[in-house]
Amino acid sequence: MTDISAGMPADDPGATLSIDEARRRLVDAAMMHVPFDGWSDATLRAARRDAGIPRALAEAACPRGPVDLALAFHEQGDREMLRRLRTENLASLRFRDKIAAAVRFRIEAAEDREVVRRASSLFALPQYTADGARALWTTADRIWTALGDSSDDINWYTKRTTLSGVYASTVLYWLGDESEDSTATWEFLDRRIEDVMQVEKVKGRIEGNPVLRRVFAGPIWLAGRVRAPARGHEIDLPGRLSAGPGSTGA
Repeated sequence: MTDISAGMPADDPGATLSIDEARRRLVDAAMMHVPFDGWSDATLRAARRDAGIPRALAEAACPRGPVDLALAFHEQGDREMLRRLRTENLASLRFRDKIAAAVRFRIEAAEDREVVRRASSLFALPQYTADGARALWTTADRIWTALGDSSDDINWYTKRTTLSGVYASTVLYWLGDESEDSTATWEFLDRRIEDVMQVEKVKGRIEGNPVLRRVFAGPIWLAGRVRAPARGHEIDLPGRLSAGPGSTGA
């Protein structure tokens, strides 16, 4: 864990904080300012002041300013979701219901709709859309991984792509939901997951039908060559193709 306390005054209240802890405190302090000022420089300055974080440490924690602060907020929500997935008893649930529970836990971790609405507006800006898409994909990946997904083929991508869409659409619905205890949102979520299950059923029918398998032989063959990104390796690639017969490719 990185620490940049060297060179700071010994009596500085932020002198012994790690970057991770400083980032967490900045996010917590920003919550009361975001509804009024959005994820902005003004919010970051106010959060730094309220949390007693030295400017140098705040800049190290959020080098790109407000967008890094908003991403840290998203990261904290993911961590809370994963905590609940570890502690809640989901053993008796169907797998689709476990996915629904994970999405619900993630949304409930956000708590404040206006804070999330402001983040959605930020990540809708052209310069930050890639950051927003990456955050959504990471959340979907964490859900599937936490629920034990071990796929290493094209399904690794389709699962995360469809769940990213389910999560994003459910968040947007939740932002405008005025029903008691967000019951309308959870009903919407169940419908979206049912849609995903229908897609999986169609895929199963194609794979089980000899005629359709011949029709889609090319796409099925190509899909069978796709592999998920290697876990535990620092590679800047979205995935890989498996080595074909006689190939020496990795």
